[in-house]
Amino acid sequence: MVTPRTRGVLLLSLLLLWASGMENSRKELKNKREQPRNVCLGLINEGQYDSFHLGNTAKCFSKCTQSNTEACDLENLQRYWLKFEDHLVESQSGIVNMSFLKAAVQNVSTNISEDLLFSLMPSQVPRQMTEDEHDHPDRVRLPRSLFESLQGNRSEVWLAITILDIGPGNLFKGAQLSPEDSSHVLNNRLVGLSLGHIPVGPLVEPLEITFSHQHLPPNMTLSCVFWDVTKGSTGHWSSTGCSTELRAKKTICRCNHLTFFALLLRPILDQATVQALVRISRAGCGTSMIFLASTVILYAALRFYRRRFKSEDAPKIHVALSISLFLLNLAFFINVERDRVPLDTVCWIQGAIFHYFLLCTFTWMGLEAFHLYLVVIKVFNTYFGHYFLKLSLVGWGLPALIVIGTGSANSYGRYAIYDKMNGTTLQLCWFHEKTALSALYITVHGYFLVTFLFSAVVLGLVAWKIFTLPSATVGREQGLNWKGVLTVLGLSSLVGVTWWLAILTPLGLSTIYVFALFNSLQGVFIFCWFATLYFPSRGAMSSSSGTARVDQVHTTSHE
Repeated sequence: MVTPRTRGVLLLSLLLLWASGMENSRKELKNKREQPRNVCLGLINEGQYDSFHLGNTAKCFSKCTQSNTEACDLENLQRYWLKFEDHLVESQSGIVNMSFLKAAVQNVSTNISEDLLFSLMPSQVPRQMTEDEHDHPDRVRLPRSLFESLQGNRSEVWLAITILDIGPGNLFKGAQLSPEDSSHVLNNRLVGLSLGHIPVGPLVEPLEITFSHQHLPPNMTLSCVFWDVTKGSTGHWSSTGCSTELRAKKTICRCNHLTFFALLLRPILDQATVQALVRISRAGCGTSMIFLASTVILYAALRFYRRRFKSEDAPKIHVALSISLFLLNLAFFINVERDRVPLDTVCWIQGAIFHYFLLCTFTWMGLEAFHLYLVVIKVFNTYFGHYFLKLSLVGWGLPALIVIGTGSANSYGRYAIYDKMNGTTLQLCWFHEKTALSALYITVHGYFLVTFLFSAVVLGLVAWKIFTLPSATVGREQGLNWKGVLTVLGLSSLVGVTWWLAILTPLGLSTIYVFALFNSLQGVFIFCWFATLYFPSRGAMSSSSGTARVDQVHTTSHE
């Protein structure tokens, strides 16, 4: 007989079990609701390749963009699609026909008598075709030697061919593509070839992939690449083992391995443009070197004839900038004035030297801006013991540390600029064009951006102060303050405004010419400013600009 107390215990137990079941159901329902939001982490659909999971994962092609806040794991997602080809071979699935994916698997004998041709039309599933079929401009040719090399192990193999539309997002974009300069994967289309887990070494005869396209935009070129999973944390595109043959409305890629392939559309400079820019730069740099040397000579003469001139820091900073610019121009001449790139060791040294003087130039322009800030903006409480010595340690020492760190990573070497036919238009000793992109972006582009922003802010503040001084506002009704304008222009040459034109070069070829012309003449501008300030007499200085007068008087107290 069941007592009331026993019935109470049983009822309580049932209630607890029921509550536990409801909680588990809620958790399962919550997980199902959260699952779509976490697909782009690349874990939920991992290893699942039915139509539902393929479509679900493909949504990340558009979701994973720079402007989207949703978390995406590019490495996991890219690995998902790379493993998909292995899955096709292992499962021997016949055909996959989806809007973003066309794939086919075919059994191929290793004892074939001729090359194999397959169509790669983006709107159709890949299929084998004959040599006589000309209605398929997109195709892949697999040499018979590829399959003959496998005869010793097997009599037949399964071949998977995939056409994948990766959309506009960040997947399979890598470090080489920059949306700012219109670089992208042509038509967002990848072509994958795989024999599963069968190792395929460098092919004796390369496979051929033909991509059709319209006429290319001016100053853009196509290059054949494959997805290299060994580069970086997520992988990126590489052209090693691939050659590119450009034609009017199609491009033929020849590669010695199997993987995912694509065409990259990137900006180029043709032979005539490169040679014209080099001639402009040579003429401008040669002229600048003459004026920069004249600046140093003039400074030495003034030190000899004026004892107080030795104690002023501002002209020392101007001369240090002139010396760094002179050596940079000299390194540029050595880099471009030759018919062939030297040996690897010599090229490494030349690349490091060129990089060093480029960073020294950026640093001294930044120090010019820093000195302007102390003299014109801060003014009070700016005493520093051994002021110029400390600036010199930064101006010459910081670039040396960066170059040592960059050189220890073996970043320097041959750098080539290619034309539309993938021919070399110019070779320099600089950063490796494929292996040192991150070092180039950080130590050159990033370094320049920091100095550019700092100098721009300081120059803006100085200009505002010059044009708002009481002496400048008195004659405002009579017209433009030309002395103030000339002062700002002179100071602009010291903080490297001509280098700022580099940010406009993506706008077109004309801005590239403007940058090459004005930037190579920076030495002329510096000499004109220096001569106006300090020659023939200190009296001329006060008549040219009040800023220069404050500059020189102030710096006598630094030592």
